[in-house]
Amino acid sequence: MNLVENLQYNTERDQLIIPEYGRHFQKMVDYAVSIEDAEERNKVAKAIISVMGNLQPHLRDVPDFQHKLWDQLFIMSDFKLDVESPFPITTKEMLQERPEPLEYPQNFPKYRFYGNNIKRMIDVAVEWEKGDMRDGLEYAIANHMKKCYLNWNKDVVDDSAIFNHLYELSNGRIDLAAKNETLTDSGQFLKNRVAKSNTRYTNGKNNQRNNNNRGKKRY
Repeated sequence: MNLVENLQYNTERDQLIIPEYGRHFQKMVDYAVSIEDAEERNKVAKAIISVMGNLQPHLRDVPDFQHKLWDQLFIMSDFKLDVESPFPITTKEMLQERPEPLEYPQNFPKYRFYGNNIKRMIDVAVEWEKGDMRDGLEYAIANHMKKCYLNWNKDVVDDSAIFNHLYELSNGRIDLAAKNETLTDSGQFLKNRVAKSNTRYTNGKNNQRNNNNRGKKRY
């Protein structure tokens, strides 16, 4: 009866700062904070870091991971632990500091079906020196533009339309029409699209069939 009356529930205990390490780790950190001798306190702190590293031995010797362990040690001590750290000590204010809000890219491309990455690729291509490498990149960009066009528009597109769009997006610096280039046939892109669609449909039917058979008795 006395054992039942003396039971202590976790809801009655102090809340753990980093629950993943458990209550015994928290007690070790609290003990380290209470040590008055600086040398002994540093010795205990290093021992705690060693035990923390043993939980993930494949990472314990990685410098970045070591830095993370020391940060966690200071966090678990509520930044009250006064020891010598081999890494810059992260302060409580630094952790509570809110990051600057990220600005959402406001891009309104004229040809949205190409996507923003195409414009980035074009900007990179025009900065390259003229030669085989640049010619290959320009051709690859044009082919990808044709594929995007077919995905979102109609089943057939003339290469001249792609060349005109590329010329416009590059501010006149890429002119494949003047080179008499011929892109991949539209039928090839459509064929690949149909093949992928059929593959997804077949896999979906197989998964459904397997799910329907799951749990059935076999005699």
